[in-house]
Amino acid sequence: MSKRIVVVQGHPDPEGHHFGHALSGSYVHGAEEAGHAVRIIDVARLEFPLLHSKEDFEHGEPPEAIREAQEAVRWAEHLVLLYPLWLGGMPALLKGFLEQLFRPAFVTGVPEATDSSQSPARALKGKTAHVVVTMGMPAMAYRWFYGAHSLKSLEQNILSFCGIGPIQETLIGMVEAGDDAGRQKWIKQLRAFGREGK
Repeated sequence: MSKRIVVVQGHPDPEGHHFGHALSGSYVHGAEEAGHAVRIIDVARLEFPLLHSKEDFEHGEPPEAIREAQEAVRWAEHLVLLYPLWLGGMPALLKGFLEQLFRPAFVTGVPEATDSSQSPARALKGKTAHVVVTMGMPAMAYRWFYGAHSLKSLEQNILSFCGIGPIQETLIGMVEAGDDAGRQKWIKQLRAFGREGK
């Protein structure tokens, strides 16, 4: 059964050519092979400012790039979010994008919503997600020694809070020290995820 999928490429380098871009490209290729409808949001290529106040977050008008991203997320049944781990968390540009994207009115589906923490409904309920994180350290170290805190925050405080779930996660460690065979294994795995729509 085909799905509507949005792939969010969260690497902040607009030039691409990183391992994470190869992963997302492989996922998209696999998904399209299997007949899924796919839209891509390349965060590094979007024009948007960072939010500087609660007033702007709750009442400001989202810029055009963010409105288009919101429409893509509304359209999607499944979200795939890929990003590299930087300083223990997601890159600042991706965080800024998510702050713009998940404004209260978008999360609740109520235009006059001013506080998403008190919202009675979640407009994104029923959508699923898959978070793919690349990192220089071993994935097991990030998960068990560091507690995967930033990933848990993304899943619990943003995605699950908006009604998205279940959420699958894939951690890919040692990306700089790994050999080409290891990278190709992961690229093939992402293509398989794409074909399966997961």
